[in-house]
Amino acid sequence: MKKSELVFIPTPGLSHLIPTMETAKLLLHRDGRLAATVLLLPTSSKDTNAETYIKSTASNPTFSSRLRFINLPFIQHTNTHFFEQFDVQIPNARREISNLVRQSDSRLAGVVLDIFCTEFADVAGEFGLPAYLFYTGGAVSLGLFQHLVSLKFEHGEDVTAYKDAVGVELPTPYLSLPVPAEVLPAVTVDKHFFPDIFLNHFKRVSEMRGVMINTFYELESYAVESLLSDDKTPEIYPVGPALKKETLTFDEDDDVKKWLDDQPENSVVFLCFGTAGSFDGAQVREIAEGLERSGSRFLWSLRKPATRENFELERESEYFEQVLPEGFLERTKGVGRVIGWAPQAAVLAHAAVGGFVSHCGWNSTLESVWFGVPMATFPLHAEQQLNAFYLVEELGVAEAITMDYKMDFTGENPPETVGREVIAAGIRRLMAEEGGRRRKVEEMGKKARAALVEGGSSYNAQTLFIEEVMRNIA
Repeated sequence: MKKSELVFIPTPGLSHLIPTMETAKLLLHRDGRLAATVLLLPTSSKDTNAETYIKSTASNPTFSSRLRFINLPFIQHTNTHFFEQFDVQIPNARREISNLVRQSDSRLAGVVLDIFCTEFADVAGEFGLPAYLFYTGGAVSLGLFQHLVSLKFEHGEDVTAYKDAVGVELPTPYLSLPVPAEVLPAVTVDKHFFPDIFLNHFKRVSEMRGVMINTFYELESYAVESLLSDDKTPEIYPVGPALKKETLTFDEDDDVKKWLDDQPENSVVFLCFGTAGSFDGAQVREIAEGLERSGSRFLWSLRKPATRENFELERESEYFEQVLPEGFLERTKGVGRVIGWAPQAAVLAHAAVGGFVSHCGWNSTLESVWFGVPMATFPLHAEQQLNAFYLVEELGVAEAITMDYKMDFTGENPPETVGREVIAAGIRRLMAEEGGRRRKVEEMGKKARAALVEGGSSYNAQTLFIEEVMRNIA
């Protein structure tokens, strides 16, 4: 039986790579006629976590016969902007796709691109293949970016005017509430980040045959309906949540698990800010003081800032002594734990964890919903401020510590600092039973699971996408 093969081109980095691969695995699991080849884009920085994940995925016997990886060779280039650096790989991708077209054991049915690889759609077109997008964020952020594309390219509006526009609100078709300018992603309104380059990727969304989104209908029904009704947007497939299920267990001798096992149910607040989430010393001290004042039990994944030369974050425990307030570790002994890297999904799945102070990255948001853990928002960059606004104001499953905090990557301004009293008050509200956040997020977690089983919204969306792909080789 000939296989219908999809070529995936994800952006490097775990936050994009994992949901892309987990979605590919979902599709392969659903239909034995599907196969996938993944073209891996090289980067100048070494990410051992990504390498480990790829090796474990490639060796998984469930998928190994139908899922393969091809490493594209590194090319020295002068494209310094993150959103342009992958374009130099277009000739290599063209060569690999040409090789796949000539193979006789499968028929290519399409190319699935990351949002920052939309330029590769031209390569797909050269071979008469449809290009699809896999969007690793949510429907709300995709809709907002599409709205900004319309304002900029169709209506000639200077969207950078929204930068620092305090008190200004932007109505969009994708949320029931207008969006405050303060939570618009900096990459869309701040000239330091070249928003033209960023939005040009989203401008090409209209050229795609279809868009898979790592979300489920019940989580973002308003945005999904708006995207479906927009005649400028391709067919939408909310196929998620795509989560890495293998991370739900601790190592057998993990002392973090042992510590959590000794804590009462729903008593621990977990603080974790993603693979790239770190703060300067002043903000670390404010978080520490806020934790003490909140009176909550806590588990804090504190990461040392990465260097430009090596993006892999260091995990030395000596760093804690350097940045934490004097005596903090001793005063909070037994009540809290400060650790480096944390197995986030396993922690969120633990019964002792009753709240999650999060940067609101989309993968973390989906994990928090999946495990029914209410969030307190502390966004850092990308679309995280928008996610925070949606979770707090529209869904009501999160408590705000801050919704508009932004890390300054330019070095031109002093770092913003959220104060200890604000942090303490936010954590106390998060861990309180009032407000119904816990009930709401637990109900949404049940809907997430229901979406993926037969007859669920995401299951049906996967079916529609597979049917679309199979028609391409009919």
